[in-house]
Amino acid sequence: MPAEEQIEKYLEDVHSIECQALAQMRAAPDLVEDPEMTAAFAAHLQETERHERLVAERLEQLGESSSRLKDLAGTASGKGFVLFARAQPDTPGKLVAHAFSYEHMELAAYELLEHAAERAGDEATAALARRIGPEESAMASRLSALFDLAVDASLDGSGAAAKLPAYLADAHAIEVQAIVLLERAREVTGPPALAAAYEEHLAETRGHGLLVEQRLQELDSSPSLIKDAALRLGALNWGAFFAAQPDTPAKLAGFAYAFEHLEIAAYELLARVAERAGDAATAAVPGQILPEERAAAERLHGLLGEAMDATLDAQVAAG
Repeated sequence: MPAEEQIEKYLEDVHSIECQALAQMRAAPDLVEDPEMTAAFAAHLQETERHERLVAERLEQLGESSSRLKDLAGTASGKGFVLFARAQPDTPGKLVAHAFSYEHMELAAYELLEHAAERAGDEATAALARRIGPEESAMASRLSALFDLAVDASLDGSGAAAKLPAYLADAHAIEVQAIVLLERAREVTGPPALAAAYEEHLAETRGHGLLVEQRLQELDSSPSLIKDAALRLGALNWGAFFAAQPDTPAKLAGFAYAFEHLEIAAYELLARVAERAGDAATAAVPGQILPEERAAAERLHGLLGEAMDATLDAQVAAG
């Protein structure tokens, strides 16, 4: 595949991601009542609208337009998550956690785009990625500063102790999804360092699931079979999606990086609920797990360039 065609394809992918982000950002302010959270989402909506416009303009400069099919899928997915979040008893927490993860997906997408553009000698596209990426990173930082507010809004005066089993069940369901994704990821051809990262974190993730399950049992509770089954199915669907992509190593690395931040957000919320409940034993679970999730995320971040190189090399070899 010619270098210019590769860049156009990645710009289309990024435009689709921005369309999904727009659907979320437009609805998010109405899902939270706290003025600080509302202001953060409203401000980033303006940034996201600009990002979408800049990417669309760059596509037009290259003689292309955004992929209508991908954009429709991205918008539908974004609206689907909003409906899911609205139906949850802890909507503010779910919304902030998902947005925190999604900002890292966008950040990874722009870093991958920048790497591909630099390799192709397309400085204009690389500059675009360098311009937008820091704003995605800044929004992720703002969201991380909202975890306390999100927990307080989600509890809404309810007893934190009574909510702990639900937060533990959410964490377990996310670990179930992570296990399935990592099992699929290690089967994907890519850089050896990336394969090793998936394999080693898979072992850690299985341990995380056991820790959470053990704490649930100590609280005379158990994982949510419905949540686990739903997220396991979602992981299988994601695995099938990535397996069908011609640029699987890069897309999978970017998604795995974002998913690590979903796990990080889930444990940040769990830690705060446990602290408010005065439950030191439960607070110790995220205290033990979070350093490994952060280390895994950092490791994946450092491998994005290698993942993109493997993807582009495979596309060149395939012609």
